[in-house]
Amino acid sequence: MKLVKNLCAKIAGVETLEKQLADCADRAAKLEKQNKNLQIQIQILQKQKRNTEEIIYSIRDAVVVVEHGKLLMANEAAEKLFNFDFETSRHKSIDKLMSADKSEFIDFLNQIRQSKVRATRREVEFPKDGKSEIFDCIASCIYDQGERPCGVVAVLHNITRDKEVSQMKNDFVSHVSHELKTPLASITAYSEMLLDGEADDDQTRKQFYSVIQNQAKRLNRLIEDILNISRIESGLIKVQKKPVSLTILIEEQLQMMKSYAAEKGIEIIRFAQNDRGGPIVFGQVYADKDMLSQVIVNLLSNAVKYTPSGGSVKIETEVDEIAGMVKVSVTDTGVGIPEDEIEHVFDKFYRVNANKAQAKGTGLGLNLVKQIVEKVHNGKVFVSSKQNVGSTFGFELPLATAEVIKS
Repeated sequence: MKLVKNLCAKIAGVETLEKQLADCADRAAKLEKQNKNLQIQIQILQKQKRNTEEIIYSIRDAVVVVEHGKLLMANEAAEKLFNFDFETSRHKSIDKLMSADKSEFIDFLNQIRQSKVRATRREVEFPKDGKSEIFDCIASCIYDQGERPCGVVAVLHNITRDKEVSQMKNDFVSHVSHELKTPLASITAYSEMLLDGEADDDQTRKQFYSVIQNQAKRLNRLIEDILNISRIESGLIKVQKKPVSLTILIEEQLQMMKSYAAEKGIEIIRFAQNDRGGPIVFGQVYADKDMLSQVIVNLLSNAVKYTPSGGSVKIETEVDEIAGMVKVSVTDTGVGIPEDEIEHVFDKFYRVNANKAQAKGTGLGLNLVKQIVEKVHNGKVFVSSKQNVGSTFGFELPLATAEVIKS
């Protein structure tokens, strides 16, 4: 009987053990399932992290993530902007990674974290190569799982060019307004004097009419120049290119300019040669005749305008058949241009300060020359000058044969 009891007890113990083993197996299976789920979640999180990093790294704007004052993440644009290597700079103090001229930006990040603001926008300025670059910075506070602020993410978009374009537009409007007001003021004033009967004889009235007509012509030239430049820049101008003899074209414009030059007592000299120094061949260019005529007239009239009486203007043509190029140079014995202003003479509305009293102008003629030569005809303008000695303005164009071969 005792033996039976012992046997029953052992059987019960075995059953209990089997039950415990089964429970352990169930728990192990559950743990294994949970472990697999965790591994899957970790893989998903890692993939999401990689995707997030790839997105951040692919952004062209500079992106910086700072956590507890240390660099957590940065893309290539941020590396270039702040001059550090992310891999060797990760988890280092942001204060030590950035140069002293970025202190304003670091202070901004600290303010964002302390104020716990979700998103703030500010323009920040960094010095570069003696100039300044302006960035539109959007910074947001980031939080940990306990909703405590732990860091800041900042995105910096370079708006330097946008600022320059905006300023150029403002300057353009300002210049146009000023240039339009001057002739309009003269036209208005002399018209009012005529209406008020202040011109009481034919000679005075004729003088007033002449002023109004000249100012109207000046206004028309200004508007035409502005429209032509705008059309060229926007690509809307109609261009009618055909083979044109540059030599003949220059001769035609010279006939128009000789009387103007003679009035000022200025001699115009024509000189031309080919690349071997012999007599010029009548090399052709593939060009819009009217537009190229305007280029030649603008260069010649400028040379005559800024040359004192008794001086000379030389227009020279040189053909290089080997290079497939023709060069036209207009050299005067005029007032010249200060060295520090030469690079700006082809800018819109730019007039050399020292020469403003020498002659009137809008500052659009040379810009129009540059637009026609370089944008419309794939050529190149050039200038050299020495103050009180004279200037040389000119342009290079491909010969018509070179243009045909290229196309």
